Amino acid sequence: MVVETGKQVADFTLPNANGENVSLSDFKGKNVVLYFYPKDMTPGCTTEACDFRDQHESFGELDAVIIGISPDPVSSHQKFIDKHDLPFELLADEDHQVAENFDVWKLKNKFGKESYGIERSTFIIDKEGLLRQEFRKVSVKGHVEEALEFIRENL
Repeated sequence: MVVETGKQVADFTLPNANGENVSLSDFKGKNVVLYFYPKDMTPGCTTEACDFRDQHESFGELDAVIIGISPDPVSSHQKFIDKHDLPFELLADEDHQVAENFDVWKLKNKFGKESYGIERSTFIIDKEGLLRQEFRKVSVKGHVEEALEFIRENL
């Protein structure tokens, strides 16, 4: 079932960089910035992760947690976190089931070659677990500020 703005987001559980299971419901009572990104260590994804890192404290002041999800394995997430000192959870969605539930697992065409992958997207979930905002086909530049501003003004 695909998520819908204004509706409850179904709980899910994925492993984090330490291999521990993390569920969306673990963050009930907090605003959640759930962002899907294509691949660890790539230029756009690194920029986005570092932008979230640099604003981590500002999100925290608004009672918001940041969670990144990609189809990369746990070991890749750990290297990404270590290399860029990321202070938030990265979850491994290797079978892309959660990505499909959020309708961000898409057929992409890169240089004439088709393959499936993550469409960079961010979802703002409120303290009650309702999807309040979705940003699809995200452009990295300025996006983290846009998400922060949404929370500041609406939650």
